[in-house]
Amino acid sequence: MASNRLACRECHHIIDPDENACPYCGSTSLTEDWAGYVVITHPEESEIAEKMEVTESGEYALKVR
Repeated sequence: MASNRLACRECHHIIDPDENACPYCGSTSLTEDWAGYVVITHPEESEIAEKMEVTESGEYALKVR
């Protein structure tokens, strides 16, 4: 699923490969080495979002190396 998209090591957001920093948290610690993909649409109602400590809707990597 990665298809050259990057994951932020700090917040786990999935971002486009042309980004130099995460537009969500500002981190420059980005990687292509991630696994698992989840889309959170209603974080306030999601057990997965709670476990991941996610408070915003978006695309996330489950495991980031």
